Order: sequence, then C-alpha cells, then structure tokens
Amino acid sequence: MSKHEHGFRDLEARLDVLRTRQLFRTRRIVESPQGREIVVDGRSLLNFSSNDYLGLASDPRIAEAFQEGIRTWGSGSGASHLISGHTAAHHALEEELADFVERPRALLFGSGYAANVGVINALLSIGDQVFEDRLNHASLLDGGWISRADFQWFEHRDMDQLRCLVERGADRLGRRLIVSDGIFSMDGDQCRLDELIAIAQRTESWLQIDDAHGIGVYGPHGKGTVDPARYATQDVPVLIGTLGKAFGTAGAFVAGEEALIETLVQRSRNYIFTTAMPAALACATSRSLKIVQQESWRRSRLTSLVRRFQKGVQSLELPVPSSCSPIQPLVLGGTEMTLSVARSLEEQGCFVVPIRPPTVPVDTSRLRITFTAAHSEADVDRLVDALNAAYTE
Repeated sequence: MSKHEHGFRDLEARLDVLRTRQLFRTRRIVESPQGREIVVDGRSLLNFSSNDYLGLASDPRIAEAFQEGIRTWGSGSGASHLISGHTAAHHALEEELADFVERPRALLFGSGYAANVGVINALLSIGDQVFEDRLNHASLLDGGWISRADFQWFEHRDMDQLRCLVERGADRLGRRLIVSDGIFSMDGDQCRLDELIAIAQRTESWLQIDDAHGIGVYGPHGKGTVDPARYATQDVPVLIGTLGKAFGTAGAFVAGEEALIETLVQRSRNYIFTTAMPAALACATSRSLKIVQQESWRRSRLTSLVRRFQKGVQSLELPVPSSCSPIQPLVLGGTEMTLSVARSLEEQGCFVVPIRPPTVPVDTSRLRITFTAAHSEADVDRLVDALNAAYTE
C-alpha cells in the first residue's frame, strides 16, 4: 500500500457525512443590495440575517463618497501599506477613527479576521500565555492557537474560572493576554468588561476586546461597549472595531497606544504582507463614520425594535432571548427543527439563516435573528407572526 493511499481521497466521503448530519452549508445568492428587503432566488424577502445594524450598507451618501473616492484614487491601492499603498485617504481615516474612540492611534486592516489574528500573533509567541472566552469569534481563537503561546480558554463569561487560570500562571515569565468579544456574535450577550479589566490589571495582563458587534451600536455616538468616557486606553489596551457591520462598508481597525500601533506596523504579518484596502473604501468609511455619530435615532430604533420583538415572542412557546443587542438568537437545539423553522419562515417571506454546528456548540442550533435600523415595527410583527405559524407547524 502506498504511503499516500489515504491522502485526500476521503474529501467526498466527508462531505457526504455533513449532508447526512444536515450540517452541509450552502451559499445563498443574493440578487439585490443589502437592505430591509433582499432578493434571493428571485423572491423579495424581509432580511433578518444581516449585520448591517444601522442600515447603512446601501446608504446613497456613502455610495456617493465611494464613487468620489474612485474618481480621485482609482479602484485599487496597488500595494501594501508599507510599500506604496498607504494613501492620504487611509491616513485620514485612521486619524478619524482614533479620534472617534478617543485613543492615540488607530491602524486599518483588511478585515476583522485579519486584525484579530494579526494582533495576537504580533504580541505573543512561545512562552507567553493567552486566555480566551470559549465562545469567542473564530478569528480570536485562531489567533491564539497560531501564536504558539500557551492557549487556555475559560467557559463563556465565567470570570471565576478565568481568574483561577490567570493567577495560576502569574508567576511565569512572558506576556499574558486576555481576549474576549465585546458582544458575542451568536448569542448577542455582552462580555463582563469591568471584571475582565479588574482581572487583567491585578495580574499585569493585557486585555484585547473585539467590539465588532458593538462599535456603532452602543454608547454615546456609537463609540461601542468600550465607552471612552468610562474606560481609559490602559484599561483595554487593544481595541478592535470592524467596519463591515454597523458602518456598512468593509475592513477593520485596531486602536491603542502609539507603541502598540507601531509594533503592529513593524510585526503584524497580516498587515505587512497584504494589499491595502482601496482608498475609495476609506473615503466611503469616513463618510459613514460621520453618519454613525450624527444619527443617533438609528441606535434608538434598534433598541425599540428589540424590545418589541421580545415582547412578541413572550406569547409564543419559544425561548425569549436575554440579549439586548440587535442579535436575537432563538436556540431551538436540534438541527432538523431549526432547518424546518427556517424553511417555513422563508416560505412566509422572512429570511432567517439557521446556524448549526460547528459555528455553535452541538445541540444549540439556532435562528440568529438580527435587526437593523431599516426595519419597521410592522416588520417585527410580521416576523413574530411567521415564527408563530412556523413553530405551530
């Protein structure tokens, strides 16, 4: 038997296993811009599966800024930031983002995934320690594993377990980094930020918060869960924000002290060895940033819609999400049940993508319902009625 006999011949068999277990995922082709409604397979559906929390992904003002940016800068940056791809538009956006979160500097990355992996790998290596919430986003977990630091995770939001883990390794040499989402992407709940800060400070650790689902949505002017009016930069030395959710564009940024940002410029492989985002995208995001700060009604509407939804599902035989964020998970448990309800919702004109393992733990398949400022109260009522009909079936 050849030593390569087993090679990659099992790929199709593994795919068949996923199909059998109803865990095979397919891409749905959207035939319209993002918005309150999207066209899927020729049908117009109410969209409850978008991270476009403030309803800005199709805002004509941002599109106009994007077009103007293309006329000024062209369609591509042509190189990495350290070669010839760092334009005045990129630089201006970084300064605006730093001012927004009230930190000395900010650094643009191509995506939130790249930012999280790039930061952890630039800061940690063999001999260091990283502690992560078990339900952190995949990019945070991957960053911890790839860094070659001693990786330990704690149960979701379990501060007692985290405290024990960090204190157990407090006498070891090297750096310690505690990593958590600000708002967890599949549960919509918030990290215990005050306790995380206290543990980090007591053990001389650094704290990294990925506020992908909080920036733009929470706090005065949308500054996120790490409100600069309450928390200084040294409380949360590493702050990550994404631009493809509430801001309606794409990319991400890291904000912190001068020494942190310069270290990332010098050492983060995800920053050094990738082409810079188009300058036109930076122009569009700059316009979006102004809208996020000025139009607080968008955040107020989200709060109102979430309350209306939770009140609506209280009358149904469904678990009421404890989340106060635009992410409202209905955990149904079984994969077959979740798929069935999602199909029924779509038949009734509501697009809600079912979330299954390995994205979420086994036996916690769910409908991840998300609201945006573009939705109306009537949309919420229609969804609740559709859920009632689907669940009754």
